[in-house]
Amino acid sequence: MKKISFSVATLLLAGSLLCSSCIGSFALFNKYEKWQCNMTDNKFVNAIVGFILQPIVGGVCLFVDSVVLNTIEFWSGDNPVAANGIPSKIQGTDGRYYAIKTTKKGYIVTADNGMKTVFTHNDKDDSWTVSQNGVTRKLIRYGEDGNIEATLPSGNTVTVSNDEAGVLQAQQAVWTDVSYAMR
Repeated sequence: MKKISFSVATLLLAGSLLCSSCIGSFALFNKYEKWQCNMTDNKFVNAIVGFILQPIVGGVCLFVDSVVLNTIEFWSGDNPVAANGIPSKIQGTDGRYYAIKTTKKGYIVTADNGMKTVFTHNDKDDSWTVSQNGVTRKLIRYGEDGNIEATLPSGNTVTVSNDEAGVLQAQQAVWTDVSYAMR
């Protein structure tokens, strides 16, 4: 009876460590899942290959994420797979393609003409800056009260709420600021 209760206690302890609230980003498994869903243009081929690979590759990715990578992310704050610095290409609303590279402090966006724009987060004052063509300026700063202080193109600032109404208010302030500057 003592062996059974010791085994049960060991399993419960191991289970509580694996099922704790320290959930990470599961970056490796998510990258595998994205690759598996988009490996071909045919969703049926993707599904068939997924049925074959998922029990083995998916299980290994999930185990490595759960035990190794999410532990590293918990203690260091960075997941070695999530911010790997490999640029991803996206198409903008203007039809042009942009390469976006994730860094430890932000993003580097490179246009198809080679122009680079660097977005950097400052942990000290919880703000974002943008650097382009050697010019750096503050974009937004998150306030302790939950509001956002946005910097307009003219250099003036506007404080808005952190919700959809605040986004609309900031958008209108930018339009007003730009149209006033054009006069």
